[in-house]
Amino acid sequence: MVQIKRTQQDGIDIIRPEGEIDASSSIELDLTIAKSIGEGFTRILVDCSALDYISSAGLGVFMSYIEEMRDKKIRMVLFGMHNKVANTFDILGLNRLLTITATKEEALRALNG
Repeated sequence: MVQIKRTQQDGIDIIRPEGEIDASSSIELDLTIAKSIGEGFTRILVDCSALDYISSAGLGVFMSYIEEMRDKKIRMVLFGMHNKVANTFDILGLNRLLTITATKEEALRALNG
């Protein structure tokens, strides 16, 4: 079960999933990212500090937007992952395809850099 919160700060859309993203709840993540893009945000932060677990379906959501974000010049940075979640991204090599930082400050620098 996941709860996803969205806030905006200085033209940046901040998405904060809380709990677990599995096959059924990955749909909510997908809809949230689609809404952010649809509203015209070109800078998106994903605060993973309250994310306890992510399944391959959840990872697939992030993967499904890589090309669209590249084409539309949208920057997305994920930050604050617990080791267990970060390891899931690392094992599948997604840490080389997505920008992932440890802190919000690093994420903001990566987003604006």
